[in-house]
Amino acid sequence: MQSIAPDGMNAISRHAIARPKLWFWLSGGLVALMLALVLAPTFSTGVARALHPLTIDTDPENMLPAEAPVRVFHNEMKALFDLHDMIVVGVVNPERGVFTPETLADIDHLTEVARAATWQDDGLPRGAVSAEIIAPGMVDYVAQDGAGAVQFRWLMESPPADAEAALEVARNAKAMPMLDNSLISEAGDALALYVPIHHKEDSYLVAKQLRAAIDTFDNGDTYHITGLPIAQDQFGIEMFIQMAISAPAAMMLIYGLMWFFFRQWNVIIAPMVVAMVSVLVTMGALVITGNTVHIMSSMIPIFIMPIAVLDAVHLLSAFHDTYPRYKDRQKTLAHVLQDLWKPMLFTSLTTAVGFASLAMADIPPVQVFGIFVALGVLLAWLATMALVPAYLVLMPERHIEQFCRKSAVEIETTRLTRFLHGMGRFAYHGKYVVLGGALALYGVSYYGISRIQINDNPVKWFHAGHEIRVADADLNARFAGTYMAYLAFDAGPFAALDAAEVEALPEPARSGLQARLSEPLNDLYALAEERMVEETDDASHAAWLAALDLLDAKAAEAELFKSPEVLRWIEALQAHAQDHPNVGKTNSVNEIIKTVHRELNLGEAKDYRIPDSQSAVAQTLLTFESSHRPTDLWHFVTPDFRQTNLWFQLRSGDNADMVAVSEAVDAWIAENPPPAALSHDWFGLTYINVVWQQEMVAGMLTAFLSSFVIVLAMMVLLFRSVSWGILSMVPLTLSIGVIYGLLGIVGKDYDMPIAVLSSLSLGLAIDYAIHFVQRSRALEAATLNWKDALQGVTGEPARAIYRNIIIVGVGFLPLLLAPLTPYNTVGVFISLILLVSGFASLLILPALITLLQSWLFNRPARARTEAAE
Repeated sequence: MQSIAPDGMNAISRHAIARPKLWFWLSGGLVALMLALVLAPTFSTGVARALHPLTIDTDPENMLPAEAPVRVFHNEMKALFDLHDMIVVGVVNPERGVFTPETLADIDHLTEVARAATWQDDGLPRGAVSAEIIAPGMVDYVAQDGAGAVQFRWLMESPPADAEAALEVARNAKAMPMLDNSLISEAGDALALYVPIHHKEDSYLVAKQLRAAIDTFDNGDTYHITGLPIAQDQFGIEMFIQMAISAPAAMMLIYGLMWFFFRQWNVIIAPMVVAMVSVLVTMGALVITGNTVHIMSSMIPIFIMPIAVLDAVHLLSAFHDTYPRYKDRQKTLAHVLQDLWKPMLFTSLTTAVGFASLAMADIPPVQVFGIFVALGVLLAWLATMALVPAYLVLMPERHIEQFCRKSAVEIETTRLTRFLHGMGRFAYHGKYVVLGGALALYGVSYYGISRIQINDNPVKWFHAGHEIRVADADLNARFAGTYMAYLAFDAGPFAALDAAEVEALPEPARSGLQARLSEPLNDLYALAEERMVEETDDASHAAWLAALDLLDAKAAEAELFKSPEVLRWIEALQAHAQDHPNVGKTNSVNEIIKTVHRELNLGEAKDYRIPDSQSAVAQTLLTFESSHRPTDLWHFVTPDFRQTNLWFQLRSGDNADMVAVSEAVDAWIAENPPPAALSHDWFGLTYINVVWQQEMVAGMLTAFLSSFVIVLAMMVLLFRSVSWGILSMVPLTLSIGVIYGLLGIVGKDYDMPIAVLSSLSLGLAIDYAIHFVQRSRALEAATLNWKDALQGVTGEPARAIYRNIIIVGVGFLPLLLAPLTPYNTVGVFISLILLVSGFASLLILPALITLLQSWLFNRPARARTEAAE
């Protein structure tokens, strides 16, 4: 076949038409290379050392940079207090309860399975932290053992032999404030195990072993496994299912809709090829450059596909409607590409700018997402400009004739064309009605936007009926809460002795200590003890004894979190916090102190309190160190008693609830200053989720505003007119207003997918406006009459816009069937963005142009003539 190389188009299309097979070989080779590079690390370690294997990361903590202060503090505190992320296993039986010999025997077996769920990786421990498991057989019951004595017994040393012994376990658990409503439910009909894990990514394998054991139980109990690590791992698994099923399903529906409009299956393969090449090359580049597949990057194909299809459908639609006029593919391609290549380039550039602006957000996965979607958009434009024309060139002539079988007259008399012409006439003659309606929508949108609530929760990324959501709801309704947040208090470094205190000591202690004032208190204490033993002179001995007394007093002062006054202040803070509706329970070192103090004083309820002296507090702590789990103390306080940690159990992981709790606590502290100088700060996964969400909102807003200005500048550059540039932004602003207004009206939280979709709305909403304005200006210049030009614009250009609205807008509705709500959100909002922005371009733009035609076209005389008609 003779090569066709028409003029009037960009060099890429010209070259692709001249050598079509070469472009398909190049595209196929590029895709094959990317797949080979992605798979190479899996099959070879020698050849592909510089490449990176596919890695999945669903940890919300990684939404923040590793050096982010909140993340650094979080990891420091976890290490300081030896805290671990936890899997929560709940067993529920509302009918007969769970404190029966049969159920407790199952729980005992499940505990042993959890303890054994450990392994090593490169010599490092992985899996469950066996010694830290909280279960009936692994926690202490503190019992009174006569005046001034206590005994520590396992809450359940072995499974009970009868019903009474089982109920005794429940009664003893209830008597332990730290276990009540945490290990045993308030109603006594549920029990929870807490399995700490070394790494969050270990949760799936540990949970798998637990589920295997649970499957062998047949006592009629209901088991739940939940916790943020479980939700994150499960999301990673189901994320791949969505990538493998939902995206192809969306593409198949898009294919079906294109067939409905064009009725030629072999022609509409071209847009599918463009989309697949763009997606595969982009995702391949993502993996081989060492970027992880996060929840954000997993949605890259979903974002690239509609953009890739949009340009291809514009080109095919124009070819379909123009070919009957010329009956020659060379002339048709020349005409179509001359009209379309520039608006298609600018729509791709504006979309790419919108996504690339996400690189300004200080959230690594969002930066990667924005950069690679921008890359995919530009690849899609290149593939559309090359592969679609090349594909049309390679098609047999009979298929072209069949594809474009309708005559120009037939096309102009279809119901679709009549409908679009009717919309144009309505916009022209009813411009005030259309613009009044648009203003009303702006008003409603403003109201809706004012009601938007910023909120997210990784557990809510699953549907309400998902097992993780069911487990989360059931356990948080029965227990104090499965979401952990921590509040750390720091008394700061302790200044040892000062010169004035030492000056008051008699010799030789005075001179002995003055030379070493900068040394730690422990070293000075050791020195004083040593010198007191060595001294034979009574006066010298007494001097060093006085030094020891001073050091003892300073040591007591240093151990701030043994002070009854400070501990009672924390107790008051806990009481205030527990009145908050979002807080199920708080735990601190106070619960250990008060429980042991009660049992040292004959176990009476009135003695469940903070002792009156620091020495009495120290006695309770020393007593606790003889328990089976003495290291539990250091989860709440550091050995020097200069830092402490307040645990919050929350029944909800919603960011809004965490914010409400932190604000209430911070306000109370501001109104009730501590009795000593203390700094405080929050940490924990629940709190980190709040921080990255706030960072995302701020970053998205900055990125959106910046890209909005850039897109406006590009529109002014494209149309070489400030007026036309501003006009082209009207459908975009209305679309964003309507969509986000609807968000507030229906009560949908502004979460991670919604934040990112603002960039998609910017890119897609401007697409139709560019095409409509570009063709309007060209036709008006040719006809010298806006009314006639509008008749032309509502023909072939409007048909292309309409087809895109339906094909891509409806095509992504299969994402509503996904079990992951972020994919549902993306599906709904892509559809809404396309529907609102498309119809806004077809209605509002012609109404505005009609109203402002004398200004926009700068032909006042002709405007007066048209107005007179």
